[in-house]
Amino acid sequence: MVTGASLGIGRATAVALGRVGVNVAVNYHSHRDEAEEVVQAIRDAGSQAFAHQADVSDQTAVEGLVAETVSRFGKLDIAVSNAAFSDRQPFHEADMEGFRRTIDVTMWGAFFILRAAAQQMIRQGDGGAIVLVSSPHAFVPVPTSMAYNMSKAAIDHMARTAAIELAEHRVRVNVIQPGWTDTPGERKFASEETLEKAAANIPWGRLGTPAEMGESILFLCDPAHDYTTGATLLVDGGISLPWWANRGSAAPE
Repeated sequence: MVTGASLGIGRATAVALGRVGVNVAVNYHSHRDEAEEVVQAIRDAGSQAFAHQADVSDQTAVEGLVAETVSRFGKLDIAVSNAAFSDRQPFHEADMEGFRRTIDVTMWGAFFILRAAAQQMIRQGDGGAIVLVSSPHAFVPVPTSMAYNMSKAAIDHMARTAAIELAEHRVRVNVIQPGWTDTPGERKFASEETLEKAAANIPWGRLGTPAEMGESILFLCDPAHDYTTGATLLVDGGISLPWWANRGSAAPE
């Protein structure tokens, strides 16, 4: 089960899972046609899939998504919480409707997925893997992004707490922190020219791709990595390194 799976990182993750034989519930909020494209790509790869519309900030809707997944596939082994929302304004000027929506989708949505998936996996009694998609925003105080920063920081601690509580049930909980990734969502805040200039300043010299993030999430879901829980995988091309790391300059005094 992958939330926010119609576009970007969620889309790449759903397709990557389908490619290795996982049957996938493709959650979307408003991009139905794109979600159906993902479903078809998974079916073309030989796995089963269906699209399910749900607003992850609605706990009842999330529980319905889990129930539908179990009804279709018989169980839930993997849950990826990827759906997010972000309005960006200085916090002292922020429209509070957008500020709250950011937290409702990005933080509460992740919690509702984590809770509902964990409950189902505990009932099944044979473990599982949950991955929460976080961000370097969890530890970098990016200006104009307070609600998003707060939400991602909460996700990191949420995952670590859940990993401890669910260890006895053999449910693994891990976090991925994708860096600046070339997704449709980035066009909400920046032009193509701005993105190209910004990418050149990343130590690795480019933006990440959704496919790279999908493969990293696949790694965390893989039962071959049974000993990995409570971990945070940073995949950011070095963007969170000190600014002087690729400038040949000395560190500031």
